[in-house]
Amino acid sequence: MDKRVRDIRKRIERRKRETSRSSRSFDLTDEERYGQPVVTYDRYVTDEKPPLFRQERLLLKTFFAACLVLIAAIAFKNPSETLQPIRSFVKQTMTQEFQFAAISKWYEQQFGEPLAIFPTEKKKSTDSPTYAIPATGRVLEKFTENGQGIMVETDNNASVEAMSEGIVIFAGTKDKIGKTVIIQHADGSESWYGNLGTITVKLYDFVEKGKEVGKAANETNGAKGVFYFSIKQGDRFIDPIQVVPFE
Repeated sequence: MDKRVRDIRKRIERRKRETSRSSRSFDLTDEERYGQPVVTYDRYVTDEKPPLFRQERLLLKTFFAACLVLIAAIAFKNPSETLQPIRSFVKQTMTQEFQFAAISKWYEQQFGEPLAIFPTEKKKSTDSPTYAIPATGRVLEKFTENGQGIMVETDNNASVEAMSEGIVIFAGTKDKIGKTVIIQHADGSESWYGNLGTITVKLYDFVEKGKEVGKAANETNGAKGVFYFSIKQGDRFIDPIQVVPFE
């Protein structure tokens, strides 16, 4: 009887040991189980900011910008000849017009029209481009008289149209020629339309050849309209009659 009791007790103790061993295996850490610490990384929890918003870079760029402004201010305040190259560079940079039309033309040739959803028919290129006549009429003042442009008499309240496609880089009032629209073309040239009664385009508008840019201003008697027209290539004006024929 005692032997049987001892056997039962041994079996109970054996079961207890097995049970405690199996339960302990679930409580082991990764370091106890594999003998090496396990490094985990949570990609959603990090104190590092994206490169675009790093405060150090922003402060550095701001510092350099402030230095450039300070150097330019010193160069213009100080009449020293040693600073003349800096003054010349700043003046040239600030007065040089950005070639909007040329960049737009290059982008269209490389990547197509921006946000073009439907395919468009490609224009056939010609060796000699043709230009639209801004408005039919007769020349009142020739290029040789003022060295910049011509004055054209046309119909009362006539539409003045763009001679070629381009981007409007000026739409406002200029001395001597009144309300004016300046269009920059892909080759870098500019066409000027002045003495307008009204302007129908806005700054940085893209206009196609033959699109209205304004209305010719009326003469004092109201019978006819008159507008100013000129073409600028680089830093000089050329005779518009050589490019666009008028009656």
